[in-house]
Amino acid sequence: MQSFKCIGLVGRLASESTQYSLNRLVSFLTKQSVEVLMDEETSSAMPDCSLEIAARSELGARCDLIVVVGGDGSILSAARSLAGSKVKILGINRGRLGFLADISPDAVEYRMGEILDGQYFLEERFLLECQVFRDGQLISQGVAMNDVVLHPGKFIRMIEFELYVDDEFVCRQRSDGLIISSPTGSTAYALSGGGPIMHPNLNAVVMVPLYPHTLSSRPIVISGESKIRLAISEANNLNPHVTCDGQTHAVSQAGDEIEVMKCGRLAQLIHPKGHSFFETCRSKLGWASDTAGD
Repeated sequence: MQSFKCIGLVGRLASESTQYSLNRLVSFLTKQSVEVLMDEETSSAMPDCSLEIAARSELGARCDLIVVVGGDGSILSAARSLAGSKVKILGINRGRLGFLADISPDAVEYRMGEILDGQYFLEERFLLECQVFRDGQLISQGVAMNDVVLHPGKFIRMIEFELYVDDEFVCRQRSDGLIISSPTGSTAYALSGGGPIMHPNLNAVVMVPLYPHTLSSRPIVISGESKIRLAISEANNLNPHVTCDGQTHAVSQAGDEIEVMKCGRLAQLIHPKGHSFFETCRSKLGWASDTAGD
């Protein structure tokens, strides 16, 4: 008995390699005993596709599996829009690094066959919720699977802000900004900023300062249940930007407060059998793979 009955396909637009893999997927899946839907945006790059077209929200309601063909950014986008639904997400890597997209393009049919036979495991990832307040009023909000970043925008200037964790004052910081990352995002921008790699199963969040004025300012790992609050100093002469996964953003002002906490919705990723987070680190980050003792 197959694990999934309705599968939605999502692909990165304007990519010939993605279209090639999507065509292979369509050819394989239409021969199986499953219903197959195509994402509305994705279908615009595949005018000859004969599948039923559906909006992303409809995919979340009707499908029990979404296959994303692209890079990690495509999976992040799908996870944000589908988080909280029961649909599972699987990635086929057509990007560069591919920490979240497990299946190589050459193994599409073989791996999909295994997954349809129930040979996979499920992993839940939490998301971060960001809210920006001005004079006590909510002016912007967003959701991130990787990270929420406070940064100066187009100008390279230091930002001054106060940092609180669970309403306890931590420090006043002058820096180019701050990365607030989930375990999923710890191998992305936070890693480039000098943050630690966190296992995706951890219930934790890391705060990574961007070029802090005080050299003793270092990344801090806190509980995933904590609420982080940033108070933008009145001394700033610019309007810092707040971005979620580098996609959605808000422009803050002096006196604004930014709150970041764990989102109540989860993204459900599935991995093919044999998947290992540490193997992914070895292959994607170039770690030495020699077996100890050899």
